[in-house]
Amino acid sequence: MASDDPLRSARLPTREQVIELLDGEFARVGYEVEDVTITHTRPPRVTVIADSDEGLDLDAVATLSRLASTALDVVDTDFAPYVLEVTSRGVDRPLTSEKHFRRARGRKVEVALADGASVTGRLGQTADGVVHLVVPAGKDFEVRGLRVDEISKAIVQVEFSPPNRRELELSEQTGKGDGE
Repeated sequence: MASDDPLRSARLPTREQVIELLDGEFARVGYEVEDVTITHTRPPRVTVIADSDEGLDLDAVATLSRLASTALDVVDTDFAPYVLEVTSRGVDRPLTSEKHFRRARGRKVEVALADGASVTGRLGQTADGVVHLVVPAGKDFEVRGLRVDEISKAIVQVEFSPPNRRELELSEQTGKGDGE
């Protein structure tokens, strides 16, 4: 029996159907469908996780929700009622691809490396498979380059106080206008 058989019996769209239907619509307004989850609860829930290089604010969520609702309403005449939710990746979701690191630039992250070591620092530029991480070095900071394939897990850290000015300067310098 296929893993989504309970969803089919509830007459819900599949993950693939939702992605196929919404991907182009979201792209037209500058966003992408990061993932879709469908839960067989009462009521069933279709959650669309969206993202972009500019992030996702409440206005964008409202726009994407309207787009998703309209697009799904066109084809969902055979689907059972469900709750539609459009949301962002969230701060606790691991950074798993180069675009995730690029989009989190300037944020503090905890990184577990494939060799078992770990490092915490502020994300700078990410390009060509390399993440630049601003890390403490004595009383100052330095920029350390890590290949994305060296990273086994990376999580954005929630900060309650303003970041160190030097740390922020270095995270910005690893990009435009610094000769890289």
